[in-house]
Amino acid sequence: MSDTRVRTRTRLVAAAVAGGTVVAGLGIRVVAGGGVAKYGGVALYAVLVYVLVVIAAPRVRPVVACAVAFGFSCAVELLQLSGVTAGPAERSVVVRLVLGSTFNAPDLLWYAVGAATAALAHASVTGRRAAPARRPGVPRAAVGGRWRGPWRSR
Repeated sequence: MSDTRVRTRTRLVAAAVAGGTVVAGLGIRVVAGGGVAKYGGVALYAVLVYVLVVIAAPRVRPVVACAVAFGFSCAVELLQLSGVTAGPAERSVVVRLVLGSTFNAPDLLWYAVGAATAALAHASVTGRRAAPARRPGVPRAAVGGRWRGPWRSR
């Protein structure tokens, strides 16, 4: 399968997962209450950001997507400390759902849980792991393939 087709398929699957994540996030607010709804929604927010990263960069490694999703989610949470989001969040439900309105420190933990869960699921589905170790000066193509360089006997 060509690289373009793989990226297109990855984006389509990720878009479907994004839709399911939004439905799950809104559904958890309706079905559950209290902490389950709040922190489940927070974790799903990080999952959604993760999936959006995969849509934007389909070949991204799970650990990189996890870091970006967690970092972005934390940045949005910390932005709430400035009070910038409070006014718009009062006027718009969409803004309140996307940017939040008040800072809550435990949300940072739940962002990590959501991003890590998404990364584990992504890695298990794609089988992608960290890049193999390589020696300085050795081309990446030489690592993991048949050719091991002159230092190994055949």
